This record gives sequence, C-alpha cells and structure tokens, in this order.
Amino acid sequence: MTAMYGLYEEPGGAQRAFTALRRAGVAEADITVISAEPFEAFEFAERDKSLILFRLAGIGGVLGLTAGLFLTIGTETAWPLVTGGMPIVAWWPNLVIIFELTMLGAILTTVVSLLVTAGLPTLKGAMYDPAVSDGKILVGVPLSAGRAPDTVRDALTLGGALTVKTADF
Repeated sequence: MTAMYGLYEEPGGAQRAFTALRRAGVAEADITVISAEPFEAFEFAERDKSLILFRLAGIGGVLGLTAGLFLTIGTETAWPLVTGGMPIVAWWPNLVIIFELTMLGAILTTVVSLLVTAGLPTLKGAMYDPAVSDGKILVGVPLSAGRAPDTVRDALTLGGALTVKTADF
C-alpha cells in the first residue's frame, strides 16, 4: 500500500488537515490519525471512540460469575460431603472462586476485544513513522487509483505539516 502522510507538531494542525482531507472527498474511514497521546477534544479523535468495550467487559464478568456459581455449587452438590453439620454449599469459601472467575471473564473479554479492535495480529503493513514516538501526530491517506496525490498533498500542507511523505507500507 502506498500512502501519503503529514507529520504535525500540534493537534490543531492535524485537525485542519483532517478537515481538509474530508473536504477534498476522502472518506473519513480512509484517513489514518496516529499520535503518542490521546487528543479527546478534537474531532479526529471522536471517530474511533467506542462505547462497547466496557459493556463487553461487563458481559465477560457476568459469564465468569455464572461459571463460578455453576462450578462451586455444581461441585458441592454433585459430591455432598457433610462436615460437622456445616451446609453443603458453603458461600464464604465459594466467594473466592466466584470472584476470581468473574475477574478472569472480564479480563479475558477485555483483552480479546482490544486485540480485535486493534486489528492484531496483522500480516499487512500499517502506516507509521518513528516521529510519532517523539510526540508528532501523523495524518495519512492511502493513495488509491482514484485519488489524486496533488489533492492529498495540498490538504496535508493546509494543516501546516512539518513534512509530507509518501511511503510504501
């Protein structure tokens, strides 16, 4: 994939380039914005905002809770051992297992969700520049057959890019 991208010092410049690319007819899904820190006050950060992750973690926790309840209660009722008049289903020791399985379900669901939403692992190259690690903001677009490189370059320089580069990923 051949892409053109600009590196920006400030998030305001990246936002101007993002807006200019959209006005130039580039679909919002085709624009890549990468930064070393979140900039939640800007529009380019809102498009990847997901509200489903905490819900998925909650569902994983409920599934873990259910598994913990079935495991403890099922084991104790399948092999009922009467010990000194104590109840067959003892809740205090069961709470440890139930808590651990609840957390395991929530954590595993969160990790899998993060890997899926991040697209990991991937075999194709992703757009990146080492300057992003130094605090720069990358705004880039893949150059497809119907996209004019001059239009993309003009939109990227409109935002005040430090450099505009073309690279194969």
